[in-house]
Amino acid sequence: MNRLVLVLAVFLSAGAVLAQPVQELFQKTKEQVKAGSWDDALKTMTALDAEAAKPGNEAFHKQLEGPLAFYRGVCEANLGQADKARASFQVFLGVQPNASIDPAMYSKKAVAAFGEARKASAPPDAASGGSPSLFVAYQEFKPPPNISDPPDEKWAEGPVQWLMTAQEKKTWAGLQAGADRVEFVEKFWQARNPTSDSADNAFKTGFERRAAFADAHFVQDEKKRGSLTDRGMVFVLLGPPTYGGRKPIRSDEDVDEQSGMTFKPVDQRVSPEILKAPESNPNHQEVWHYRRELLPKGVGYLQVDVVFITRKGYGINVLQRDSPTLTTLDAARMTPE
Repeated sequence: MNRLVLVLAVFLSAGAVLAQPVQELFQKTKEQVKAGSWDDALKTMTALDAEAAKPGNEAFHKQLEGPLAFYRGVCEANLGQADKARASFQVFLGVQPNASIDPAMYSKKAVAAFGEARKASAPPDAASGGSPSLFVAYQEFKPPPNISDPPDEKWAEGPVQWLMTAQEKKTWAGLQAGADRVEFVEKFWQARNPTSDSADNAFKTGFERRAAFADAHFVQDEKKRGSLTDRGMVFVLLGPPTYGGRKPIRSDEDVDEQSGMTFKPVDQRVSPEILKAPESNPNHQEVWHYRRELLPKGVGYLQVDVVFITRKGYGINVLQRDSPTLTTLDAARMTPE
């Protein structure tokens, strides 16, 4: 491999200047990829991600999103991690949708993974019954009118429960009069208003829209709203993932083991209808991947993988409550000061 370029423009825009530490790490990444040092390159990219995410380097992080996703895909493909490589290439194609890869410069494994990512990222064909991604479906979602839950005695049992603090729940439980509940609800949302002097509460609007989407797409039985399921809770708090996937669970497989997963990346093709449809194999795990740019402020992870398990005798789409997931969800609750 004499040089590392894509047929179409991949890397930083002309004239862009990186901060010195970022520039050095980026150059080191390119040299390691060129030398075929795949593991070392991935470690350098992790350090580069962390450096680019520091305060003041936000613009660099955005510029590097595409190039690093591509380099990461190349490394993962050559390490035999085809599923991860496809997912990384899908992220890259989200930034550079018209880019291509030169088979004369990259390994067959990288080219194959890139091709699979290209297929998965292609817009769905309406004539063939293709379905939009969760992200696209959410962007196109038109919530019904009056989606706010009324401030009655059942208000705290709705999706707002994912936001309420222990003290707020205690205070709510002690309220009796309707006027007191109305006042509590008004103060509850005002405490979470990012612009306290504005009547337009973007946090409340976004929360209720996500809750309405979850109610429409994540219903698992007639007795529970979609926003009250585990997947609904995650969607209400974090929104649509960067990309997601699903794989069957074999009878001899530990449901808590995430290493070496070979799920099928579905990113741009994951459909709300598919997520509601019954599985031919009842035992499966579904993973939603959230890259740094979608994580709440204060979360230091480069990526958080949220895992849901469906297994006979275990439950349906049960959230695996690992430390990164719980930390991320707690940060998303935007607890008032």
